[in-house]
Amino acid sequence: MTKERAIVVFPGRGSYGAPELGYLKNNHGSRSALLNRFDAVIARNGGVPAQELDARESFSPSIHLPGRNASNLIYAGALADFEAINRDRFEIVAVCGNSLGWYMTLAAGGALTLENGAHVVDSMGHRMETEGTGGQILYPLVDAEWRRDEGRIAAVKDALQKANTKGRAFFSIRLGGIAVLAGDEAGLKSMLETLPKADERYPFRLPKHAAFHTPLLDGVSAGAKEALPASLFTPPAIPMIDGRGAIWTKHGTDIETLHEYTFGAQITETYDFSKSVEVALKEFAPARVILVGPGASLGPPVGQILIEHRWNGVRSKTDFSAMQQKSPFVLAMGRPDQREAAL
Repeated sequence: MTKERAIVVFPGRGSYGAPELGYLKNNHGSRSALLNRFDAVIARNGGVPAQELDARESFSPSIHLPGRNASNLIYAGALADFEAINRDRFEIVAVCGNSLGWYMTLAAGGALTLENGAHVVDSMGHRMETEGTGGQILYPLVDAEWRRDEGRIAAVKDALQKANTKGRAFFSIRLGGIAVLAGDEAGLKSMLETLPKADERYPFRLPKHAAFHTPLLDGVSAGAKEALPASLFTPPAIPMIDGRGAIWTKHGTDIETLHEYTFGAQITETYDFSKSVEVALKEFAPARVILVGPGASLGPPVGQILIEHRWNGVRSKTDFSAMQQKSPFVLAMGRPDQREAAL
């Protein structure tokens, strides 16, 4: 049987919430040996094992959402999902991710062992939680049909300009049809006051998030470079696409350069998730895009990226929904109705 070419996309922070409680136990009970490997690293570092957090009777924002615990839960769920993908059906031709998902991309691609990946995620989650500053805001750049809204794009540019007269503000992540904006407290306050209300919930400040992918985290970057050496890395076995759209391959990767990017520009400069997915689509021509869990929060951004590039003739949210109902191009493993197709 001819295998389907697939790219795999890894989620970022915010993908493990109350609905995802029990994700590891419910979906990966048979993979406890793999999860135990992750948790052994977390325990050695002094953290709370992901399986212990996942098994709690109720979801607690004060326990499950802080950087370290959230990062470890997402890493465990995402890598377990990745290992569960049916390799007899799918040929994984490239991997990419959003923000935190870059560290998972490194592990899935083979640039980090699963244990070293767990160590990086746990260490960076702890560092972001204790040393991170500022915060992030979400704001839509598309209309109800997920097409570019020039008015909203102009509003974001205006809000960033005004915020930078009162504090510091940046475009943190290009996330399909969502702008992730970041800044210090003065910059955040200004943007929240300046951005017009949209879709009843925006602008929305993300809880327990720092100003990821901005110069406000220069100190976090410097500490990470020192604490997490280049010796952790090896050339990847699967092509990886980073937050600039650059491709890292087995024979085209310099370890020192990969280390410098991962703990340098990847932390302090805008993360262009939209570009990484665009490159994955255009350079690797997949038959499917597989979004590993936990959650399925990347479904809309990926759909919006497809619309932006009119991929497979998709020009609107209506088109995307029709395609997904007929023959899903995007398989979200965090959705029970799509999960089985990836296994």
